[in-house]
Amino acid sequence: MAVNSRLLSYEHKDTWIHDLSGVTKLIFFLLWCIVSALTYDTRVLLIMIAVSAAILLMSKTKWNQIGAVFKLIMVFMILNVVAIFFMSPYQGCQIYGSRTEISHLFGNCYVTKEQLFYLFNVVIKYFTIIPAVFAFMVTTDPSEFAASLNGLGVSYGISYSIAIALRYIPDIQEDFHRIRNAQEARGIEMSAKAKLSDRIKRTSSIIFPLLFSTMSRIDVVSNAMELRGFGKKKKRTWYAFRPLRRNDWMVLVFIVVFSVWALVFTFRDGSRFYNPFL
Repeated sequence: MAVNSRLLSYEHKDTWIHDLSGVTKLIFFLLWCIVSALTYDTRVLLIMIAVSAAILLMSKTKWNQIGAVFKLIMVFMILNVVAIFFMSPYQGCQIYGSRTEISHLFGNCYVTKEQLFYLFNVVIKYFTIIPAVFAFMVTTDPSEFAASLNGLGVSYGISYSIAIALRYIPDIQEDFHRIRNAQEARGIEMSAKAKLSDRIKRTSSIIFPLLFSTMSRIDVVSNAMELRGFGKKKKRTWYAFRPLRRNDWMVLVFIVVFSVWALVFTFRDGSRFYNPFL
């Protein structure tokens, strides 16, 4: 139970992605997100989906590490797409400059090819980022990530705080599942067998014990850091720092070249939208 409850937690594996420096993965992730945010060219996005899926597969990420989070993101994505469709049913028509009606829904609302194509691009933008986020989270050691941030100029206090947050996410998840199991052992049904409203109400009752447990952890860690004189000096060395090697430079060259090509390819005609209706 403890293993399955550790979502998005770092687990060292013998893959070339795990062996990359945290600096490399951070730069790759930032550039990847920037390109995904700027482009609406379907061809570029499909290439990015293929690369993201390949990275996730090569990282040997297990489904139990990302399954629950992936389902939540899918629910959010569906709600977002539905909201876009009903709040701006002709946004795609405005973007692509044409209107090809497929069917009538109600009133003055029609389903158009342009809107469906625009929503298709919104959906695949999610799939360009989600695998990259998962791969980054489960293949990057929090201590190495902190060292990478510090190497990029971020103060080591902020870097170390982020590393602690990433390190304690799996522990908080385990505490949540431990408290939920204790509640179920007392006869309080919190599984899918209970009504959704009852599950939400009973799950919310776990928040306060979880907060108290988390605050206790924070107190222990802050006292330990204070006793060791953390923050006394302006700089510090990092045990987990990993220098750039050949694979790191190859990945950096790839992401820079790809980012430049993707943005030039996207904006070459003055628009970031690929228009197949011309």
